[in-house]
Order: sequence, then C-alpha cells, then structure tokens
Amino acid sequence: MPFARFNAVETTLHRAEVHPKAPANRVPDYYGSNVFGDAAMKKHLTEKTYKMVKEAITNGTKIDRAIADQVAAAMRSWATDRGATHYSHWFQPLTGATAEKHDTFFTLSPSGDVIEEFKGSALVQQEPDASSFPNGGIRSTFEARGYTAWDPSSPAFIMESGNCLTLCIPTIFISYTGEALDFKAPLLKSQHYLEKAAVAVCQYFDKNVTKVQTTLGWEQEYFLVDEALFTARQDLLLTGRTLIGRVPPKGQQLEDHYFGSIPERVLQYMFDLEIECHKLGIPVRTRHNEVAPGQYELAPMFEEVNIAVDHNSLLMDVMAKVARRHHLSVLFHEKPFAGVNGSGKHNNWSMSTNTGKNLLSPGDTPRKNIQFLTFFVNTIKAVYDNADLLRATVASASNDHRLGANEAPPAIVSAFIGDTLSRLLDELEEKDEKEFLDEVTKQDVKLDIHSKIPDLMLDNTDRNRTSPFAFTGNKFEIRMCGSQQNCASPMTVMNTIVGAQLIKFKEEVDAVIKTGVKKDSAILSVLKKMIAQSKAIRFEGDGYSQEWRDEAAARGLGNYENTPDALDAFISKKTLDLFAKANVMTHIESESRYEIALDDYVKKIQIEGRVMGDMCNLQVLPASLKYLNTLLENTKMLHKLGIDGVDYSAQMDLIKDINKHINGMRKGVVAMIEARKVANNIDNLREQAAAYCKDVKEAYFDEIRYHADKLEELVDDQAWILPKYREMLFVR
Repeated sequence: MPFARFNAVETTLHRAEVHPKAPANRVPDYYGSNVFGDAAMKKHLTEKTYKMVKEAITNGTKIDRAIADQVAAAMRSWATDRGATHYSHWFQPLTGATAEKHDTFFTLSPSGDVIEEFKGSALVQQEPDASSFPNGGIRSTFEARGYTAWDPSSPAFIMESGNCLTLCIPTIFISYTGEALDFKAPLLKSQHYLEKAAVAVCQYFDKNVTKVQTTLGWEQEYFLVDEALFTARQDLLLTGRTLIGRVPPKGQQLEDHYFGSIPERVLQYMFDLEIECHKLGIPVRTRHNEVAPGQYELAPMFEEVNIAVDHNSLLMDVMAKVARRHHLSVLFHEKPFAGVNGSGKHNNWSMSTNTGKNLLSPGDTPRKNIQFLTFFVNTIKAVYDNADLLRATVASASNDHRLGANEAPPAIVSAFIGDTLSRLLDELEEKDEKEFLDEVTKQDVKLDIHSKIPDLMLDNTDRNRTSPFAFTGNKFEIRMCGSQQNCASPMTVMNTIVGAQLIKFKEEVDAVIKTGVKKDSAILSVLKKMIAQSKAIRFEGDGYSQEWRDEAAARGLGNYENTPDALDAFISKKTLDLFAKANVMTHIESESRYEIALDDYVKKIQIEGRVMGDMCNLQVLPASLKYLNTLLENTKMLHKLGIDGVDYSAQMDLIKDINKHINGMRKGVVAMIEARKVANNIDNLREQAAAYCKDVKEAYFDEIRYHADKLEELVDDQAWILPKYREMLFVR
C-alpha cells in the first residue's frame, strides 16, 4: 500500500466515492434556483412591491417597513417551498470569514398554535453580539450590542448543508454606536462615492450616462489535499500551511501541471462545485490546473463589485463543504507548501456605465478615445498617489510568504500597461494636443502563423506576471491579493482613490475650460500633467529583478516586505483624511481596522510558533530519537561483535548528522519560545507585531524548519509519522 506507514489515518485515506451527476436540465434551467433573484421576486411580490425593491437595488432608495413586511413574507414563502426551515443574516465581519446566526421560521401564536413567521423587522435588522467580533477598540468587550442590516442590492439565497436548508440574507454589520464592523459597509459607501465622481466626468462625453458601476472579476486559486492527510498534519489543520516539510524531488520544475489534464477525483470535485455555485447564482466559468502540483483555479464572469465580493466569500464556504463530500480538504492559505507556487486571488477591476460602455476599454483607436484616456490615466494617477495604501490592503501574515516570490508580484507597487499604451501616453505627454489627435493611428496587428491557422489579433497590451497592478485589455488586474483574502478591502480602496482623483481631475478641467480652452484640449492638457506626475509608477520589466528594486528605490516607490511595515499606511494622515472626506470610513473606523490587522498578525505568528514547537517536540523529535536509537543499537552490536574489517562509518556519520540536527532544532525551538515570551510582554501593539515579525518569525522559523526538514531527509520513512509533501501534493 502506498500509505501503509500511516496507522492512524490509513483506514480513512481513500478515493472519494462521490460521483456527482448534473441535474437533468441544462445549466440555464437551474442557474440561480437557490437565489431570491429577479425571477423569484416577480413571482412572489406584487408589481408595486417589486418595483420599489428594484428601485432600491438600482438607485439606493430606502425601503419602508411596510414594504419590508411584504418582502419578508414573500421570501419566507419562497424559501419554505424549497424546504428551508431557518433564516439567517449573513455578513462578513473583520475576521476574514463569513458569519451567520440561524433562527427558525417556526414559532407559537398567542393561542399556542404552531405557525411559520418571518416579519419585515427580522428581515431588516438583527442583533448579533458585536463584542465577540474584532472591533479594534471601538467598544469595550462588555458592550455587546451590534446590528446587522439588510442589503437589498445583494439577493438572498438558500444555503444547502446536507438536509438542512437555510435562507441567508446578505447584510452589513455595524456597532451599537454606528461604526462599520465589516468589509461590506465601507465597500458600498466607496461604490457610491466613485459612482458620483465618475458620472460627473462621463458628462463631458455622454449626457445619457446617469450611473457608473464598478465591476470585479476575481480569480480564485487553491490547493486540494486528501482529507486524511490534512487531518494528520497539525500545522495544516491549525494554521493552513505546512510549517515544516521537505520539498519533494519532483515539484513543479517540469512545468507539467499548469493547464494539464485535471485528475479525475479533482474533476469530480470541480463538477460538483460548479453545480452548487450555479444554483447560488455564482457565474463560475473557468477551471484548470495551476502551476504547482495539487493547485487549481476557478474564475467567474464579471459582476458588480459588491455582488462579486459576496459571491467570492460565499464560494469559499461552498468549496470547503463540497470538498468534504469528496474526502478532500481545500487550502486557501497563500503559501501552504514551501518550494512550489503559492495561491493568489487576482482582482480584475473596471468601471461600466448604464449605457453599456466599459470606461477602461481602449477600443480600436485609443488615441481618439479621450474618454478611455481620461479614466485610464486617472486610475494610474490614483494608484501612484496611494500606492502604499493599496499595498497595505493586501498585507497579512500569510500573504507575506507569497509577495515577492517567483509566482507573485513584488511588494513594490508598480503599474504595467504594455508597450502600445506606454508609447501612447509618452506621446500625449510630449506632443501638442492637436498634433497628438491628428497622428495616424496604427490599426489592428495580426499574427500570420500558418496558412491553415486563422489570423490572431494582438491586444493593446501583453501580460506581465510580475506586475502588482497590470492593465489587461479593458480592466486593471490587482495581482497582489491573497487567496484567502476578502476582495472588499482592495476594492474599497480602488473605488475611493479613483473617486477622489476623478473629483480633483474635474475641478482642474473645469478651471481650464473657464479660461476659454475647448473641452477636449482642456482634458488633454490636464491628462498631460498627470502622466508626467505619475510616470514613476509605470514599469514594463521584470519585477523580480534586483535591478528593479534598486530603480524603484531611486524613483521613490515604497517597498514594504512585511505586514507591520505595510500596515502603517492605514493610519497616515493622508489615508485617514481620504476615507473621511469620501464618507467611506471615519478616522475611528480606519484606526480600528489598523488595530485589528496588527492583532491578527500577532496572533497568527504566535499560533504558528506554538504549533511549530509542538510538532518539533512531540512528533519530529520522538521519531528522530527512535531512529537514532536504532542506529546506535546497530552500531553498538557491530562493535561488540568485533569482526575484523567491518566498516560502520556510514552509520556513525548518519548518527552524527541526525544528532546535529536534533540539537539544532531543539535549540531553535527553545530560543523561539523565549523570544515569544518577550514579545508577549510588549504592550504597544505595533511594537509587538514588529517583534513577532523580526525576533520570532524571521529569527527562528526558517532555522527550525531547516533542521526539521533535514531530519525528515535522514530518518527512516517508516518512523516518520507526518505525511510528506510527495504524498500530499499529488492528488489522485
């Protein structure tokens, strides 16, 4: 048996026997069947109520309590018809996970009759215990009250878990004193802020534009491992990543996994997952092997950003549940295995109008497309002015392992826009406005590969995997985001910084127009200035190179390689004033998120240190000593026999090596524990985070791992009780 050395887990380690079958009907027939969406609302609401709800979704108008009662009754009827027995406000607190508290529809009437009930008051507002969620010092822990409030713009859905069906209502989460305690409330405010600013600028080009929405298309990377092997690894179970573990002889170096044939067991999982996603209205379309063995990706169609954020958060819950059906565990950690690529969550961000226009689409002639140039250049300028803040939004203990590695962008924020658009911006910066507009634009470029192969049309931009912020045709791709991160944080920042920049841009253009300059010339003159001001953020080369690190420093670009340093941007006066002026977050809310992020960092490194110590002391050390004793006994017996010419120098060398690494590992663990004790006594949270970063993680984690991994290399396979990389990475 390939896993015979495992006694504890061998009985549960097997291939899943789940063979999902697609519903009898095609995807369009069951897509969104578990969503109280447009079709369900039309069926269950009166025409008047339906129109009022749609008005609230489209324009943000308030829904009064009388209408809420009608919506609640319709939701209950729809949900109970499908078998739901409970309802829950579903929200996204600052833990990074989703939260829900289930209440039953069942109740007793005053006369004692059993009835099912769901009132508008229960739909609109609930009161979860806010003291048990991170609040960054906004309130004392004994001040418990908080509120969840219905978000009509995101449709309610039914979550299936075995035979249990629950109606889930997307909500925001705020404290008793009104501060946001979740990711969603600031995101919704940032959408409104950007929309107002973008519509005003769009009026230069099209008076019919009355609404601009931001869109998001996320790409979710993840690993799958056998559930039994996952359970046998304390580090995977408690931290999401392997704290020790020898890189296997074969990893990803042959580059044969990326886009390769999907293993049957994994494909069955993906197939089952897609069915569940489609029932929940999550428009997933793409699935494939990623670069590392055991690593995969799925991606959906683009959606309005708040819906896309909800869907990604919901997706991760669904992925974990479906994985258990297949006796698999899904890993969202950004770096679960050393020596192979980690996982990101690329956020593809764009803006579109109610007239159907993508504001970041260059079209066939970007030189003539002044509207595109306006939003394109303003976005780059916004990122240049707020690069440190954007970096802070993706900072975490887990993402620190990935940023700057060979599969991820560096910690330096730069923008890649491709040779074609770079030349275009350079020309706009250098030339007279009329000369720029009159320049002959090169038409589509075709690749003639073979007479039997159709012509391939070249895009305006190439791809650059090393760029943290890349323009990819009609959108900007934020490649820095971690795979387990909530998309709302970087999206809130993007909406806010671009909104603020557009407001500033319009003020400058209007001032130029008032001097008698024509509109197009005024716009181009302001863009020319912005291009020159933000040029330092543009970089087309290899972001991994030392040359770029040196050049970025010369350009004045920040390079924050760890989370404590990166997070400082959250509480700069510039950031605090930016969010407050935009009415996205108050100073208190911004500062609380900084405190929460630091506290999360400290606790995660603390947990990793404890788990690493336990594994080394209770698993690696006993296995190593057991094998060492076997070698010592063997050598002792050979020596005792006293046979002339018997050479046991190999055993002696092995004994010395094992003993050296046992001592090295043990000394490292003891020193790390002492360093943790010192860090734990630091009262200032920022200083404590720095201590855990430098004096605990950076000082000892790699050293301890080096010795533990050397022991794994030397100790008898049968004595080593931890599942190895070669067994976990290759799912079959």
